[in-house]
Amino acid sequence: MAGDPSSVLAALGLDRTAENLYFRLAPLSGHTVVGVAQLVQTEPDRLLRDVRPIVERGLVVVADERIIVPPLAEAVSELVLREARIAATSATRLAELSSAVPHLVAAATRPDREDLAEVRPLDGELSSGGNPIDLLQLMVRTSRGDMLWLRPDAWAMPRESRIAELLAEAMATGRRSRAIYPVRAVTEAPEALRTRARLGEQVRVISEVPTRMFVLGDSHAVLPEPLGFADEPRVHIRQRSVVAALTLWFEALWLRASPLPELEGGAGHLDSRRFLLEQLMAGATDEVIARKLGIGLRTVRRRIAELMVELGVDTRFQAGVEAVRRGWL
Repeated sequence: MAGDPSSVLAALGLDRTAENLYFRLAPLSGHTVVGVAQLVQTEPDRLLRDVRPIVERGLVVVADERIIVPPLAEAVSELVLREARIAATSATRLAELSSAVPHLVAAATRPDREDLAEVRPLDGELSSGGNPIDLLQLMVRTSRGDMLWLRPDAWAMPRESRIAELLAEAMATGRRSRAIYPVRAVTEAPEALRTRARLGEQVRVISEVPTRMFVLGDSHAVLPEPLGFADEPRVHIRQRSVVAALTLWFEALWLRASPLPELEGGAGHLDSRRFLLEQLMAGATDEVIARKLGIGLRTVRRRIAELMVELGVDTRFQAGVEAVRRGWL
């Protein structure tokens, strides 16, 4: 019976007994466990046992020896959000596990030696040591084309001023430089962004930058090994197809990233709503959001509350749904 309200609870896996108990408890919300037990004519211990499957689904809350029954729509919405977070975590874990599969099967997928017409090593190396500034200067001067940078934390490095000099020298010859920063840089290192923008670099921000990387034209790409924020060991790639693939990855991130109007001479300001909504949709906690966006915890909570008022919703899950409906995400 689609119109029967009990069908909602049945869809959540509750049997008829649990459904009946839920609807008996709903009008008693706020009363003590002992008082509710008396009203439903059972013992407090048995009531707590019987209500456990309903509590596990968040439809009933037992707090401070009281039975609380939130509105059904709100409880179901929170349940959906919780399951969405679990699903997102599972998807992330499965993606991590799937990355191991190519390594397990790589040896079996190599062609036999007699089937190969020619074998040559890829152009590049994994290395440590050396003067990174001198190495970068040499790569800049022996390359042509755009300079592309993923800079998750580069503004904190002591060599930043020297890199800025190299950048200015290269752009003076007509080369273009583009860099993607995490959005927290807007609050943590605004002067570093302004410095690069004054040199002529195009700057954009994204919720999170996963690794350091730079690509110089079609001939050089440098990444840490493994991907992340370390300097060494590093992979220097000169193989043209791999450099091109990393360039395509950068371009995909560039399209997702947001420009900073205040750095480009415009009158606008960065709209932080999208970054906040992205974190909410990912199920991030307030603490994680504060760290990724580079703002205080109280500011995060205030902005979430303001955003929910602006969207006219009561829960974070509803905020994500409404934001998608409006085309904000």
